Amino acid sequence: MLPFAALEYAGFISVMPAAIILAGLAGGTTYFLVKIARNYGISDKRIILFVLAILFGTFAWTNLTFGGAWQIALGFSMFAQTAAIYFTFIVPRPFVAGCFFAIAFGNRTEVLLTAPIFIHFITDNPNSFDAHRLFNHPRTYINHLVKNRKRIAAFCVIPFILGVATLSYNYARFGSFLDFGYSRIPGVLAEPWYNHGIFSIYYIPRQIWEMLFKPWEFRPSFYLPVPNGFSSSILISSPFLLLAFRRGSVFPLRKGAAWLAIALMTFVLWMHGNSGGWQFGYRYWMSCLPWVFLILLESAPAKISKPEKALIFWSILINLYATWLFHWTDYLRI
Repeated sequence: MLPFAALEYAGFISVMPAAIILAGLAGGTTYFLVKIARNYGISDKRIILFVLAILFGTFAWTNLTFGGAWQIALGFSMFAQTAAIYFTFIVPRPFVAGCFFAIAFGNRTEVLLTAPIFIHFITDNPNSFDAHRLFNHPRTYINHLVKNRKRIAAFCVIPFILGVATLSYNYARFGSFLDFGYSRIPGVLAEPWYNHGIFSIYYIPRQIWEMLFKPWEFRPSFYLPVPNGFSSSILISSPFLLLAFRRGSVFPLRKGAAWLAIALMTFVLWMHGNSGGWQFGYRYWMSCLPWVFLILLESAPAKISKPEKALIFWSILINLYATWLFHWTDYLRI
């Protein structure tokens, strides 16, 4: 945001150009999604179908078009992770991947948990992993990492600089390296959903309900069901996500890594007391969507089936409806 703040300070713009920023992020995300999909040798129709599903068949559409600071940060994280995946799995460029990874975790801290996954896959043999060797002969794997230390260093240099800068900023402003200032927001700890602090394992059952099972509602003022304006099941808003559970894979290790990345980030999100405020679906989970795309590619059958088309079409229709509700009506506020 600093370049745009500088433009405003210099008098070139009067408001934050959120629409332009988000359009650029959507275009950049689309570009890298297509580039990743090309590596799988699937048809153009399937590529278009999957890209449309991620951009317009998920809660990302409605939430990004809010154009607020929180939503823009999620957009940057989603875009940067997609690019980092491309420059790690498809066209290995350790330094470029590290730059995008820094952007991703700089906007969404939970992305930092996926660093070991990226570090493994930027080494010389990214699509092989011998668990037996790791746990029974860890020295061999350590030697493997040492051998590839230059590639690992190229990936880590920018994220390391960003991490040190962030911790230094925390210390300069709050007197502690590990104080990120969230709990200092006036009144935030008095909110009922933070009764165990900002993060706690006590929040996990509630957040599982909020993200996976919370149903839509009927309002007296409207004849169609509407989502709750503060969270609702991502499986209801994006039923095509069920396709991620299809069996099979082109690169089993790559698919396993994607599921691990999703599990790590989701677990941390479930420990957060608040599901994300005013939103459609569960906006924090946008950070996981690039990995979902990778899983969809891994398990995609050769032929596009009618149920698959129906799930994606229905998901896009639901999110079109939700975008209309949030941006052009007051039905959710009544």
